[in-house]
Amino acid sequence: MLHTLAIANYRSLHKLELGLGRLNLVTGANGSGKSNLYRALRLLAETAQGGVVPALAREGGLPSTLWAGPETISARMKRGEVPVQGTQRQAPVALRLGFAGEEYGYAIDLGLPPPREQGSLFSLDPQIKREAIWAGPFLRSANLLVDRRAALARVRDGRGWRIAAEHLSPFESLFAQIADPRAAPEVLTLRETIRGWRFYDHFRSDAQAPARQPQLGTLTPVLSHDGRDLAAAWQTIVEIGDAPALAAAVDDAFPGARVSVRDAGGRLVLEFAQPGLLRPLTAAELSDGTLRYLLWIAALHTPRPPPLMVLNEPETSLHPDLLPALGRLIARAARRSQVWVVSHATRLVAALEEDAGCNSIRLHKAFGQTEVEGQGMLDAPAWYWPER
Repeated sequence: MLHTLAIANYRSLHKLELGLGRLNLVTGANGSGKSNLYRALRLLAETAQGGVVPALAREGGLPSTLWAGPETISARMKRGEVPVQGTQRQAPVALRLGFAGEEYGYAIDLGLPPPREQGSLFSLDPQIKREAIWAGPFLRSANLLVDRRAALARVRDGRGWRIAAEHLSPFESLFAQIADPRAAPEVLTLRETIRGWRFYDHFRSDAQAPARQPQLGTLTPVLSHDGRDLAAAWQTIVEIGDAPALAAAVDDAFPGARVSVRDAGGRLVLEFAQPGLLRPLTAAELSDGTLRYLLWIAALHTPRPPPLMVLNEPETSLHPDLLPALGRLIARAARRSQVWVVSHATRLVAALEEDAGCNSIRLHKAFGQTEVEGQGMLDAPAWYWPER
């Protein structure tokens, strides 16, 4: 489980450190930075997939994703005595992402490359300047386990250090280059943990959605991010997962309804039976909201719970009357996985906050930067970035 998430200089997240719990609810007004926080977490996950630099490129490159405000917002600027304006930059350009968990912590620092030869078309490509893996709640010199500076990476060996690599690519993280079970077991362990994170933010429910079509019947312990294998995932839960909990979740949202999966010549068809209907409805006949809710039930009852599950605005296309049931569904899933929910639906927020373990994070903007409501200087968790 993650205990701390830290982000610096990513869009509106100029300097943010968050303490996390088992169930985390991120709320706030439109434009407060909820989406930026979600995207930063996805970008952090890309480090273990080897695609953090391409992911930045898809967002417009480092210049587009960097904090656009002044390097420092002085007290006089906050009081309105002087206009908010930039001064000469004192620190190097740096986009930083990191977290601390039960076993290891990790931080990555991305910056601009040194000046290239005139005429290069890649002079603004970001490079990885520092990476660090440590044991404990925050980074200290004594608990640093893996240290990467530009092209050189070293691994702690007893009381000293051992060089793990001297010619690392500046465009790929440690996880893509030195995840060796013998030479750097911490890197491999952390990489596999991050690869286990799941993000759900775009379940399709339109008329041509793959979830509405009959599907090949293969064992599917993890629902795909777009829900295309819903019938297979549902039947997998029935056979090797918690079938009673699955049925109870359907009944909680749709009293008296039943969901089953039928074999149609090697392809699986999802059927939804409801009181008062003479025949069950197939997935192709369901309303957008009903189909989307069934997708959430399948995702949150996975027989292979991930270490972290991130749900971005799960209330989309759902009737407000379904949101209390969705809140109960998410809270139950948080007993098996750490869950992160981004939402601004008041009924879903209220349902989640009824859970005693809900860590509610309310965001707002002040002088263009995202802040946590009620978090003072002494309330943020301890955090130290590795120096370049």
